[in-house]
Amino acid sequence: MSVFSELVGQSHIVLALQDAVSASRLQEESQDMTHAWLFTGPPGSGRSSAAVAFAAALVCPESGCGTCIDCRSVKAGGHADVEVISTEGLSIKIDEIRELLQRVAWSPSVGGWRVVVMEDADRLTESAANALLKAIEEPGARTVWLLCAPTLFDVLPTIRSRARHLQLRTPSNADVAQVLVERDGISPGIADFAARVSQGHIGRARHLASDEAIRSRRNTILNLPFTLNTIASAFAAASTLVNLATEEAAASSALRDEKESQSLALAWGQGATGRGIATGGAKALKDLEKEQKSRATRMVRDSLDGALLDLATLYRDVLMAQSSLHDSYINREMSEKIVQMSKRVKPEKILQNLNDIMSARTNLSFNAAPLLTIEALMCSLSEYGK
Repeated sequence: MSVFSELVGQSHIVLALQDAVSASRLQEESQDMTHAWLFTGPPGSGRSSAAVAFAAALVCPESGCGTCIDCRSVKAGGHADVEVISTEGLSIKIDEIRELLQRVAWSPSVGGWRVVVMEDADRLTESAANALLKAIEEPGARTVWLLCAPTLFDVLPTIRSRARHLQLRTPSNADVAQVLVERDGISPGIADFAARVSQGHIGRARHLASDEAIRSRRNTILNLPFTLNTIASAFAAASTLVNLATEEAAASSALRDEKESQSLALAWGQGATGRGIATGGAKALKDLEKEQKSRATRMVRDSLDGALLDLATLYRDVLMAQSSLHDSYINREMSEKIVQMSKRVKPEKILQNLNDIMSARTNLSFNAAPLLTIEALMCSLSEYGK
């Protein structure tokens, strides 16, 4: 099985990467193989997966067989010559880039290339991006940079002008459902539902298909618009939505945070004989707590963003109902409620709701207060006084 076999619906990308791997064996930069790449695509398209697969193919003796120790270690995040940078905070700061540049200055130790995969290049601060730019302008002889971002415009123009761009596309629902059935053992009915409502987001489709609690939470969110008939109900809906996002983030991070704190404390000598935790350990624990708090903040915002996208699919379905395109529903399980809303709410109001949802997503991305943002949104979505 090739390392590229997990890239769903991206045959054009696979072909380009395979050509690059073949060219890399010639030990020189060419039109097919260059030192910097930029993978872009909508959420869930697999841009990070494509970059990691490419990294594995570059260091694999068989150009990405998928079974050797090199391929398996890259996939597990443990290869000596492949570094995957994936921030769980709100941004990638310049200190992190400086430390990275020191590490990647070394020559490859196992394979023929030293590869850096940056999954969230769009989260680089301005100073961090400028530091990275210098490294890309003056690359090491055997160093390859693989940057991932939603769009070209999410990275500095000077960086994207020095990188080869690969645009991934959203996989079809049929492709995603097939992967869930064949690779994850999901029943065809659940796989079809997850692929349809996730709109080609492979990771989200897998979570939806494998976790009943996530499907229940999504159902609760989609039913909120049908309760918005007073200002009071709008505030109640906002509170419900933010609480669901907070609970989801807390459930995902609680056990992980505890393990990280315990491991770091043990590394600094806590519980050992003698004086206990070593000098500097308290600061290290405090820095870890700061990172965990930043990660939790991002997880809440990401959860809210996903919820807003779900709400957008509902209003989109209402527009489909008003256009008599009933076979085009994303949320087919709610068709009766969708038809009822389509009859009592004007299309202009539905379009305005969609614009308000997109504006709320933008505001959240600029670190607006989540509760205030969602309260304002729910008031605007309310059918009271329409």
